[in-house]
Amino acid sequence: MIIKNICCIGAGYVGGPTMAVIAKKNPNIKVTIVDINAERIAAWNGDDLSKLPIYEPGLADIVKETRGKNLFFSTDIDKHIAESEMIFISVNTPTKTYGKGKGMAADLKYVELCARNIAKVATTNKIVVEKSTLPVRTAEAIKSILHNTGNHIDFHILSNPEFLAEGTAVNDLLNPDRVLIGGESEQAIESLASIYRSWVPNENILKTNLWSSELSKLTANAFLAQRISSINAISELCEKTGANVSEVAKAIGMDTRIGPKFLKASVGFGGSCFQKDILNLVYIARSFNLNEVADYWEQVIVMNNHQKRRFSDHLIKTLYNTVSGKKIGMLGWAFKKDTNDTRESAAIYVADHLLNEQAHIAVYDPKVPETKIQNDLNYLNTRSEEENLKGITVTLDPYEALKEAHAVAIMTEWDEFKTYDWEKIYDGMKKPAFIFDGRNILDKKEMETIGFEYYSIGQ
Repeated sequence: MIIKNICCIGAGYVGGPTMAVIAKKNPNIKVTIVDINAERIAAWNGDDLSKLPIYEPGLADIVKETRGKNLFFSTDIDKHIAESEMIFISVNTPTKTYGKGKGMAADLKYVELCARNIAKVATTNKIVVEKSTLPVRTAEAIKSILHNTGNHIDFHILSNPEFLAEGTAVNDLLNPDRVLIGGESEQAIESLASIYRSWVPNENILKTNLWSSELSKLTANAFLAQRISSINAISELCEKTGANVSEVAKAIGMDTRIGPKFLKASVGFGGSCFQKDILNLVYIARSFNLNEVADYWEQVIVMNNHQKRRFSDHLIKTLYNTVSGKKIGMLGWAFKKDTNDTRESAAIYVADHLLNEQAHIAVYDPKVPETKIQNDLNYLNTRSEEENLKGITVTLDPYEALKEAHAVAIMTEWDEFKTYDWEKIYDGMKKPAFIFDGRNILDKKEMETIGFEYYSIGQ
């Protein structure tokens, strides 16, 4: 099938950057991203490129280059489904919050709605590409819905999982380790492969069956998260034994069999994928009665939750076992630097724990607005929205957030935090002035020379 029109359903963290890069590298293909959220589409179409719904280094430049030429954003979902030969499903697949599988299984209602919508409006043959992270054999459900429409259209289902790291998504798309395409139709696979081949070397395009492709995505995230939980487990041991986790990580990372990536001890991992995908893996394993497999992977999440709670417990204990009425300056709310994504960020859970202990928290993050911070806390349903508003202050000035604070908690590894005038910050804080560096980004000796009581992970 010759592809002239691509439609991507979902204008979020995956759909937006992926389609922008596909449009840039395939100027002869019209790429349209559709979404029911009119406010989000308006932001993608807005004149101020600094206010795109997603912050990723390099993304605004590509949108500027392609938008209005062969990249478009629209709320007219049916029109663009009907016009396109290839449709990417790139909608949210959150963890279920209700019913069977609550708290573990992926909620596929948005994926199913997409499939039913495609079935309803399609009048010509389509290639449907799973881009969302999905449990194994989801393609079976999509195929069943599409093939039972009764309108005699050929639908080919492909799995093309994304392997993007937020903060480096554009570079990951431009220079991928691999592009994975799973499917049953050689011709459909080739249609998608030819689009990627416009910039990805052919040897980096892997072709598998549908189920291997779907499972590869979950497994990749599980392995990466496992490395973080593993080094975080060792960080606690380091604190008790006098070892330094950074030195341990460097020593083991120089072993070529292990490698240095994802061995940075921290307050814990966040993001939309790691926890969700592992829980999904656990749920699938349990559904096949593979309880030992499920227990093994679930421990990665247990360790991550422990690390977040340990961080806030240590802060409270160090501040003489009470933070009631004390100001805690929190630097960073995003789950990692160079993104405005806050999903499952450690900051949310640490802040929630400190608010339970009646601390007052002042937050500064260079990319996350106050409304998002409040929404993240309200979503937990720990206390009323009014109490959250009272307990948290969000500032646009980091020095204001730390002024007269009893302690600083560094939650995100934003580079700018290293460049602050820490002597000025120290002078403006209550004494003794504490720093709890949840990302190990500051120099311990330098901070102690200034006068801070400095605590880091695994040291």
